[in-house]
Amino acid sequence: MFRDTISSSPIIFYCAIAVLAFGMVLLSIPSIIFTSLKYKLFDKNDLHRKNHKRNISRLGGLAIVGSFTISILLFSALINFKEANYLIVSCIILAALGLKDDVHGTNTNTKFILQLAVAVILVFFGGFRLSSLYGVLNIGDMNLLWGGTFSIVLIIFLNNAFNLIDGIDGLAGAIGILASLCFGISFGMANQIPYAFIAFALAGAIAGFLKYNWFPAKIFMGDTGALIIGLTTATLAIKFIEVNKFTGNNRPTFYSAPAIAVAILIVPIFDSLRVFCIRIIKRKSPFLGDRDHIHHRLQRLGLKPNQIVWLTMILNFGIVALTVLLQHLGNFLLIFLLIFICVIYNSIITWRLVKKSN
Repeated sequence: MFRDTISSSPIIFYCAIAVLAFGMVLLSIPSIIFTSLKYKLFDKNDLHRKNHKRNISRLGGLAIVGSFTISILLFSALINFKEANYLIVSCIILAALGLKDDVHGTNTNTKFILQLAVAVILVFFGGFRLSSLYGVLNIGDMNLLWGGTFSIVLIIFLNNAFNLIDGIDGLAGAIGILASLCFGISFGMANQIPYAFIAFALAGAIAGFLKYNWFPAKIFMGDTGALIIGLTTATLAIKFIEVNKFTGNNRPTFYSAPAIAVAILIVPIFDSLRVFCIRIIKRKSPFLGDRDHIHHRLQRLGLKPNQIVWLTMILNFGIVALTVLLQHLGNFLLIFLLIFICVIYNSIITWRLVKKSN
């Protein structure tokens, strides 16, 4: 009965899963804040990258992962979606890693090994693997080994990319909501109900958290939340590309799916690649934190955190809309256009910073 109802009225269930996840986070955050105050669980490890002067908990990610996994468990049981089990297991492993890092800190090797293990589970057991790059980087179809390896690298990269943009109030959460909604709507249009459930559950969970994380923040998502958002959006991006794979005999919902996926996640992708390249050029470790992210540079221009979030969201949405509008141009031209837009945007910020310093 539930399957028939879901198939006939999926929008009702999309709304239901988002509201469920939203409500659980909204109700659980106050308890997390109270517990953090009681046991002095505050953000003290990376103050060189933060701007707050108050004791603020970093455990908001627990509410996100808790509500997200419960929502997915409930709805995946209704439609017998077994792939969700691998995503839930992966989220639990990363949540444990993030919690350890948020409370006591974790060394880089441990982080990498656990992220690698999670990526392997998703790619080779959960089926979240790219089988083609559609000519991007002159790469077409990929076998299990190469496709799996590329997918693992992509998942680990996006895991850390969302962690890197979590430097000001509301930014990672807002970008996470935008990405989840874009993927959710896309899967809904393609009638891929299970993946739409995952996307809307994540969007609802982040939205509930964002109420307390909006400037001035009462709580942070920490590594726990950022890793879960990065992991889930990475798997959704992979499935989005695979669902819209063009074989010549089919009519995908979206053409140039890789370029659209890049556009949806352009903020963490471009910012991470940019800071990694700069650190390597300066002969520094690419994993060493600093205050040279785009949101930090916008702060130096005098923008407040909420202004930076809105500006970034508008830019991200505009890039997605433009890419979808021009999807028939092909992946190579679209990705080149995305890079060009980001470079121009970053150059304008640099010009304004130089002008301000003179």
